[in-house]
Amino acid sequence: MRQIAIYGKGGIGKSTTTQNTVAGLASLGKKVMIVGCDPKADSTRLILHAKAQATVMDKVRELGTVEDLELDDILKVGYGDVKCVESGGPEPGVGCAGRGVITAINFLEENGAYTPDLDFVFYDVLGDVVCGGFAMPIRENKAEEIYIVCSGEMMAMYAANNIAKGILKYASSGKVRLAGLICNARKTDKEYELVDALAKKLSTQMIHFVPRDNQVQS
Repeated sequence: MRQIAIYGKGGIGKSTTTQNTVAGLASLGKKVMIVGCDPKADSTRLILHAKAQATVMDKVRELGTVEDLELDDILKVGYGDVKCVESGGPEPGVGCAGRGVITAINFLEENGAYTPDLDFVFYDVLGDVVCGGFAMPIRENKAEEIYIVCSGEMMAMYAANNIAKGILKYASSGKVRLAGLICNARKTDKEYELVDALAKKLSTQMIHFVPRDNQVQS
């Protein structure tokens, strides 16, 4: 089972990229689970045909304790039998998203969601590098492959560089590695060349250049 985390600045297209990738893998017959690690809880809605999903933290607040939570309460099955889970987060302005992520991952492990037949688990991670939730999938030695979604825009590349620095802190203590950049193109000047140059600076590679196309947008 390959466990993959998708990073990138907010609004860059992490969730859309993740879900399109997962849909492609599912269509090839692969068994996949998505764990949404962003309080916005929008990591699975395309796979579930735009239906909002109850998050782990929503259900915990509703029930008052994680002990009363059942796997069926928070795990839904969507396109291509993809398993979908959203960690959710704290109430706006209160607490840290990290708690939601680690609560969700621990619950999934303890209740048998990581079944032996799974080929891939994707973690769609929030873009804020300073938030505790950012590091949870790699700090807990869950995700070992990291891909950063970026574009040729300056802030997207700046964020990708910061995320790479954040990942480096954990690379020495575990198996985690930066596997590459995915360019979600915005039609900026010399976009391919800029992202390719950034990848080389980060001692990695550009895995794919996704052209700007309404078909792959949410």
